[in-house]
Amino acid sequence: MRPELRTPALVGTTAAVSVAALIAALIGGGAVDGTVLPGIPSPGPLTEWALPAVTFLGNAAGVLTVGATVTAAFLLPGDGRSVAAHGWLLLRRATWAALVWAVAALLSVVLTVSDVLGVPVADLGPASVVSFAASIGQGQSLLVRAGLALLVAVLSRAGVSRAVAAAAAVAAMAGLLPPAFTGHAASAGDHQVAVTSLALHVLAASLWVGGLAGLLTVRRHRRFAATAARYSRLALACFVAAAFSGVVNAAVRLGEWPALWTSRYGVLVLIKVFALLIVGVIGAAHRGRTLPALEAGAPRAFVRLAAGELIVLGATIGLAVALSRSPTPEEEVLTRPDPLVELLGFTPPGPPTAARMIGDLLPDLFFLTLAAAGIAAYLVGVRRVGHGWPIGRTVSWVAGMLLLAAITCLGVAKYAYVLFSVHMVQHMVLSMVVPILLVGGAPVTLALRALRRPADPEVRGAREWLLVVLHSRVLRFLGNPLVALAVYVVSLYGLYFGDLLGTLMRYHLGHLAMLLHFVLSGYLLFWVLIGVDPGRRRVPVPLLLGVHFLAMAAHAFFGFVLLQSTTVIGADWYPAVHPPWAGDLLADQHLGAGLAWAFGELPGAVVLLLLIRRWIRADEREQARLDRADDRLPQSSATA
Repeated sequence: MRPELRTPALVGTTAAVSVAALIAALIGGGAVDGTVLPGIPSPGPLTEWALPAVTFLGNAAGVLTVGATVTAAFLLPGDGRSVAAHGWLLLRRATWAALVWAVAALLSVVLTVSDVLGVPVADLGPASVVSFAASIGQGQSLLVRAGLALLVAVLSRAGVSRAVAAAAAVAAMAGLLPPAFTGHAASAGDHQVAVTSLALHVLAASLWVGGLAGLLTVRRHRRFAATAARYSRLALACFVAAAFSGVVNAAVRLGEWPALWTSRYGVLVLIKVFALLIVGVIGAAHRGRTLPALEAGAPRAFVRLAAGELIVLGATIGLAVALSRSPTPEEEVLTRPDPLVELLGFTPPGPPTAARMIGDLLPDLFFLTLAAAGIAAYLVGVRRVGHGWPIGRTVSWVAGMLLLAAITCLGVAKYAYVLFSVHMVQHMVLSMVVPILLVGGAPVTLALRALRRPADPEVRGAREWLLVVLHSRVLRFLGNPLVALAVYVVSLYGLYFGDLLGTLMRYHLGHLAMLLHFVLSGYLLFWVLIGVDPGRRRVPVPLLLGVHFLAMAAHAFFGFVLLQSTTVIGADWYPAVHPPWAGDLLADQHLGAGLAWAFGELPGAVVLLLLIRRWIRADEREQARLDRADDRLPQSSATA
């Protein structure tokens, strides 16, 4: 029996409820105030109302784009390497949603300039709009969003390949994130927590809402029950992630508990929490009643309840847009912020001591989440595989993840922001020690053994996508030892001698990308050299030894050049944050250079020993093979 649901009625109801929630929250939260004070520039009522409306339209289009592409690429059964007919339909709808998303982002640039400058849209000049979009972080993020939305529109029309659909889905999810790095969270204290929690919240909520919209679009698919079950698992993970990240982000912005019920911003947060609880109850009802009924051939209850869930989630999008426009309790306090605290995101540390280096914490939610998820997923995989998995690999992986969390979240992370020498220690640990430990854990081998195949052979699960990546031309290219060496060395020299360090340190997203690149470039190199996971090229050990010696030489030469340098590295960052208790900038830089020069010796020696052991074992295996061939030779000669 086909589920009865009128799509126009559902779209209209969802839109009406969402717009009503947006308007009520804008007025109740104080985001829209028609009062014009003498001498205070005002953008006018058009901008005050059009900016949140366009933001809402863009967010809704982005959510629908993500839902359509993710459903087509990952939730629906395919047709070999191609998406099926319903997936093709979703990709076509994603094209139009992405175009609306791009247009809304470009309109937001103009309206945001009007709002920031306090100038009506009609009085804006093109030069001010172009300058804002090109040089201000908020304008740049909107341009990036528009560009990614246009990329999704192109990819969704590029063909019917599952790989192209997956690329469109990844680009759409990436398009959700740039504004998270330039709004309330980026200007808040503790933005190491605020920005990441907001990005995680936006991504989880968008996958949840968009996936539900995409699911209802394909409700007449003959395998709708199995698709709904896969979405239910995704929705549960998104619910947990959205709830956790929302609580963390609200705590940072509210500052203290009483603000939750004494401020208008806090009241909006409470309403959003109430909506989250409602959809949580609906999700429990789905898993307990409507999904089993759907599996039994009775889809009507599931579709109706899912439609109600979509309406509530649509209202939360309106609330979220109003929250992004409403002043937080901290912003309502009329105090002049400390420019240095605002730049760093935390109070500058005092003179370094062992206790402060460890105990003066700077939690970074991105790396904490990455480490916790990495350890949990690995241990679940070990449990599935059983006792045959080497304990040494488990210890290596867990140690690598713990070290990753420690070097990015303990007090040393604070000092890395203000002292080049400590930053260099952090760099060396992230690019050498952490990758060696992670490579020793053989995570890909574990994943291939632990991940389960989907019941439907036409569905690509995590294991199937992992195999696609392992067999891809991109990984084959990156797995070339010379390419891995080039990535490692060029990024090392380019960062410090190419005037990139200061720019990346100034922006939270740039800082995250830099630290993550340290880990990934080191992982790539040591995976090629000493890894056991599949996907890497089979290269003779002598060649790997040559690559390793070249890497060590390049590393030592980098330290030597930096030690001789008389120019301050990161001149647009470290002079601005250099603490008064610290010594000369060049002296600290030379200390960092010396640490970089000496630091690579021990990890390099460990890798060298591992390569020599591998060479010896390869020779032993070859000799054993030759001995077996010699043992068979007399018998075959006698037979002849």
